[in-house]
Amino acid sequence: MTSPRERWESDLNNLNAERRRAALDRLLSLVQQGEIVFPEPGCAVNLHCHTSFSFNGYGYSPTYFAWKARCEGLRVAGIVDFDVLDAVDEFLEACGRLGLRGCAGIETRVFVPLFETREISSPGEPGISYHMGFGFTSSDVPDKALLAEFGRIAEERNRGVAARVNPFLGPAAADYERDVLPLTPNGNATERHLCMAYDLKAREIFPDGAERTAFWAGKLATDAGKVRAIINDPPLLQALIRSKTMKAGGAGYVKPSGPDFPTLESMNAFVLEAGAIPTFAWLDGTSEGEQAIEELLDVMLKGGVAAVNIIPDRNWNITDPAVKKTKLDHLYRFVDLARSHDLPISAGTEMNAYGQRFVDDFDAPELRPLTPLFLEGAHIFYAHTILQAHAGMGYLSDWAKRSFASVKEKNAFFKHIGEVVDPLRKEILSAIGPHMTPRDIEAAKCQRRR
Repeated sequence: MTSPRERWESDLNNLNAERRRAALDRLLSLVQQGEIVFPEPGCAVNLHCHTSFSFNGYGYSPTYFAWKARCEGLRVAGIVDFDVLDAVDEFLEACGRLGLRGCAGIETRVFVPLFETREISSPGEPGISYHMGFGFTSSDVPDKALLAEFGRIAEERNRGVAARVNPFLGPAAADYERDVLPLTPNGNATERHLCMAYDLKAREIFPDGAERTAFWAGKLATDAGKVRAIINDPPLLQALIRSKTMKAGGAGYVKPSGPDFPTLESMNAFVLEAGAIPTFAWLDGTSEGEQAIEELLDVMLKGGVAAVNIIPDRNWNITDPAVKKTKLDHLYRFVDLARSHDLPISAGTEMNAYGQRFVDDFDAPELRPLTPLFLEGAHIFYAHTILQAHAGMGYLSDWAKRSFASVKEKNAFFKHIGEVVDPLRKEILSAIGPHMTPRDIEAAKCQRRR
């Protein structure tokens, strides 16, 4: 029998927003009654968790991720969804109620003309780079048309994939409206939703496991023994479907071109106009494009990038010693390069596939030297979020441009604000305004703390 807490935690992932809100109300009542006690925040952060509004490997909603992050003692938590800002308001509201330092962003793929012949961070797609905007304070952005365009481009791309894969998969074809969209909370389907729909359709058509194994082994040109081992493990089977049908060489793959994706410049302009921070998403340093990392980062900086994102788990949590050493070297090299440009670092674990950890192991020997930098970046992004929401005084605001002599000085200020402003005591910000200097703010903050 499940406990009330377990039932309400499960409801945090319900597709109905009111059910999620009501569940959080119930859980917070247990907190107020002392039946649930949150741990003190530690040194771990995850600023790159995809939610169910694009795809989360565990089905986590924005509210559930905030709840789990608070229960796990994360210092700062952040969400990033593909092509939409649908989760931003819900997540930041949940963070405020839970006393969790939070920040939110968007991720998409952009076309980088100067690298059109080189693979960057999207496997099999030369010239295409994953790219982010981070530090949004609301889903209500000035350029709603461009945001809608991001969604339209993504939807057209995914419908095209479905149209090409459906004939190939024959009887297990998925209807986009009937089979795919209901798997999403707000209609933003991804390739992973398509794979889930194909898996579910095949289960419906071939209820017998042996027949279903034979179907997938034939369609995916994969050894039947390998398919048999994962036939009842949806995340692994769906990952195989995606790699065999939607990536290079698959029936659904078409070599991308510039018009298939927004440009780097248009994405960064959209992010800046919304008061957020254009952020370069680094992969692992192994692609041809990322091997030329100084050249690539220079292109990104000239395009308006002011921060970087890293998924450290890709570079250190590796079994093969030789591969691990190579990727760790890439990680340390990129972190050093980011530091040389005073770029805040967002670190996280994505969670857009089953099996990815909730939070990275910041006590691991490989990560321990980098933990202070990841914490610094997390505090900067949180401080940006609350100052931008409070008075338009974010990291790239006009106030910030006239208030700091250097990026290093700006980073130190935002880091400090992120450390000292308790999410449950943000009334401290009421004494702060854009007419003040950083020194004025420090004095006002100290007076309010007495």
